[in-house]
Amino acid sequence: MSTPEPDRSHEISQRDLRNRSAEIMDGLERGERYAVTRNGHHIGDLVPLRRRRRTVSRAEFAAMSRGMPQLDDRKYRADMDRHVNDDLYDPYDRALGKREFTKGEE
Repeated sequence: MSTPEPDRSHEISQRDLRNRSAEIMDGLERGERYAVTRNGHHIGDLVPLRRRRRTVSRAEFAAMSRGMPQLDDRKYRADMDRHVNDDLYDPYDRALGKREFTKGEE
């Protein structure tokens, strides 16, 4: 995902960035974007972070979920059983195969 070029009216030099950093940070918090230059050459952009929402309303969730296919839990479980071998991931079986336990611990 590409970000649009900052507005050239917010072009700042490396010196401005150093000397006016608090003012520039305040601008970023307000959503302003800056093109940073050094010796007159554009070297980078300062862009505000997109804020993530922490919650989704029930109505929004319902609207997004409407188009989702129904999940058949029996088919899902059968599919998982067919493709995943749980025995491969049992640490005790692996340890027993390597004889890491003594006879009394088995």
